[in-house]
Amino acid sequence: MEAKSKLILIKLLHTAIWLFYVFIILYTLYAAIIDRIDSYFLIAVCLVLIEGVILLINGWRCPLTRIGEQYSKDISAGFDIFLPRWLAKHNKTIFTIIFSASIILAVYRILT
Repeated sequence: MEAKSKLILIKLLHTAIWLFYVFIILYTLYAAIIDRIDSYFLIAVCLVLIEGVILLINGWRCPLTRIGEQYSKDISAGFDIFLPRWLAKHNKTIFTIIFSASIILAVYRILT
């Protein structure tokens, strides 16, 4: 398999995983808004925290990005995922804010 094909497979996998985590993060926000702090909410939070630990261990970079670098000369933001460059560049900031808001709202819901 040539490098271009391998990079496309990495981009497809990375995009699928990204979509999964976007869904989970948006679910935590939805659950906090409608006050449904249940086991699904806790599972989603744990999955996001696990992803955070993985990113932290890897220097705040996805392990798939490191693999993708082997198959591309262009390693600018978004080279390894099917996202607009601006979103790939600011992805962690955007979704960290959304997830943090979810947690803050959930804590508020639990305490009141």
